[in-house]
Amino acid sequence: MAPLRFSANVSWLFPELPGLPARLRAAGSSGFEAAEVAWPYAEPPEAVARAAREAGLRLVLINTPPGDREKGEMGLGAVPGRQAAFREGLEQAVLYARALGCPRTPCPELACQGESKANHRVVHLSKGQFMVAVGASRHLSGSRAGYRIHLMAGRVPQGADRAAVRSEMETVFLENLRHAAGVLAQENLVGLLEPINTRITDPQYFLDMPQQAAAILQKVGRPNLQLQMDLFHWQIMDGNLTGNIREFLPLVGHVQVAQVPGRGEPDSPGELNFPYLFQLLEDEGYKGFVGCEYRPLGDTAEGLNWLRSYWERRGRPQAGQ
Repeated sequence: MAPLRFSANVSWLFPELPGLPARLRAAGSSGFEAAEVAWPYAEPPEAVARAAREAGLRLVLINTPPGDREKGEMGLGAVPGRQAAFREGLEQAVLYARALGCPRTPCPELACQGESKANHRVVHLSKGQFMVAVGASRHLSGSRAGYRIHLMAGRVPQGADRAAVRSEMETVFLENLRHAAGVLAQENLVGLLEPINTRITDPQYFLDMPQQAAAILQKVGRPNLQLQMDLFHWQIMDGNLTGNIREFLPLVGHVQVAQVPGRGEPDSPGELNFPYLFQLLEDEGYKGFVGCEYRPLGDTAEGLNWLRSYWERRGRPQAGQ
């Protein structure tokens, strides 16, 4: 079993440093091989790419633009009436992904079109759901897979009843996701759906349960759309992490971690036993990145003892794993 690969979410880590380039340098100096950033759009894409290269980092994940933050928007994928803005934001995200060095050679998980049916298999989920996975891998993710873009679903409109607008928002989301899958496939990119908890973090967010996200992925049925598993959000909404990891990992293209409920380092006080969870991910054959999306309790580098201990115990992945 290969050790896990970790990426530094520099939108959260190193808040003591000003600006994205400084945070990327700090992540590289701390031993990370990869980084992710929520919204890099304040910097020109070439500047972000140069800073990552100088830091020795591979950038692996960004989000689509959030929309109009002053109007309370947090993503546009499922928001009625904002389809054109979502597609404009998608094009901007693709532009950044292209500049940030996404691979242009086909990766196995995107090779569904043109492959024989013998190389596909059905992944069964709960309540009769299924998806087609490509190849013999237990899951669709891999270290040589395409760059990831989190396709943010967005919030239920202010004053609207969630149950009343659910069907309309899902219809909009499906339409946008089908469009996004086609755009991303042309660039060898992977789109991610992330459930965000509505109990603490964002009460209005549309996509909040892994089961909901998996059902939407099944309806879209595109191999370059996958699930983003943030264990912080999943624990708050549903718990049952062992069962949910085993059930949904075949659909997972990216993992993120933070302690619950404080959203601090994995070794900070809280509900989650991360040595157990990391071992579970290894045992289940996960080979994608594990993003460190937490709020440091103090100096970020000093708070990375948990990661240094993991590296000492398990070693670091070899290039190409």
